[in-house]
Amino acid sequence: MSSEGTRNIRYYWEDLQPGSERDLGTITPTREEIISFASQFDPQAFHLDDEAAKASVFGGLCASGWHTCSMAMRLMVTNFLHEAASLGSPGLENVQWKKPVKPNDTLRLTHKILESRAMRSKPDVGLVRTQWVMHNQNGDCVLQMEGWGMFRRRHPAATPANTD
Repeated sequence: MSSEGTRNIRYYWEDLQPGSERDLGTITPTREEIISFASQFDPQAFHLDDEAAKASVFGGLCASGWHTCSMAMRLMVTNFLHEAASLGSPGLENVQWKKPVKPNDTLRLTHKILESRAMRSKPDVGLVRTQWVMHNQNGDCVLQMEGWGMFRRRHPAATPANTD
């Protein structure tokens, strides 16, 4: 894994302006991937067994919500964070699984910046609150979550804006 020093950083905190949106691409989970994830992390029958899933409220095999979050994270890292001065996240405020994800659904993730503020306690870090929304190929929202990310500032002394 490369360090920030050897990566091409395109996005710092100053580049992440409230209101900006980004399309982070698509991912399509297979039946085998859904079962594999569930076997290890969420072994409930409707994630593992076609017949049990048919009898469930979901009407068929579906991905774990945690699998859906993991797929969103994969898209976020691959299509944005690898080029950002990301310092991780202090946490999420809200996660909603709106609709089940079925095998071979094509999921598209969008990311919107809701707010941004500098950290008073760490002058080289800025906080960004974001909304992640994932839709399936039919346009149905399957995941919505909000949370904070921490990003290195390009100019730590500049913009003493809102602080923590």
